[in-house]
Amino acid sequence: MLFHKPYGVLSQFTPEPGSPWGCLADHIPIPGVYAAGRLDADSEGLLLLTDNGRLQQRLTDPAWGHWRRYWAQLEGIPGPEAIAQLQRGLVIQGRATLPARAELLADPQLPERNPPIRQRARIPTSWLQLELREGRNRQVRRMTAAVGHPTLRLLRVAIDLMDDGPPLSLAGLAAGQWREPNAEESRRLQALLQRSSPGRGGRAGGGKSGRAGGGG
Repeated sequence: MLFHKPYGVLSQFTPEPGSPWGCLADHIPIPGVYAAGRLDADSEGLLLLTDNGRLQQRLTDPAWGHWRRYWAQLEGIPGPEAIAQLQRGLVIQGRATLPARAELLADPQLPERNPPIRQRARIPTSWLQLELREGRNRQVRRMTAAVGHPTLRLLRVAIDLMDDGPPLSLAGLAAGQWREPNAEESRRLQALLQRSSPGRGGRAGGGKSGRAGGGG
């Protein structure tokens, strides 16, 4: 299923003792499904869930390098060199990130986050579209901070199945809503299990780069 994870929700079905965050069980009343990848509690956006262990593994295995698209609201406005650095890759915690796709984005006119983002007076914000095919812990935030523009709000908006079809998208889902894949999406997900090697843009043998399902 496709779920629009709200801010303040863990990517798991059991709450953490003493944590202020909610969990998936607060929104999804279906037993036996698990998240294929994760989003941090303070991130929002598209989370895929499945009861198929093989599909869960295929969607999160870094060797398959599924591109994941994020929209990040940044403090300040990154210039061309900062964008180029994100595209080339950065060294974060002693390891280089893979090349990414990065470009400034027009304000997507999203509903305001609850709680609202912190915003400093006289410092503008901007939106960045960033696409990654690896998923290290808080990678988007670490990358934008490394080029001088902390992330204030982060959403994952799409996941590419690497089959030349359109990415699975957040479109049409409000925060907290979920839906089953349509017939064509179900066919493509089943076809993913039949493939013997990564599709376009995948990286066979890329397991050392971190689980592909995170990043946010």
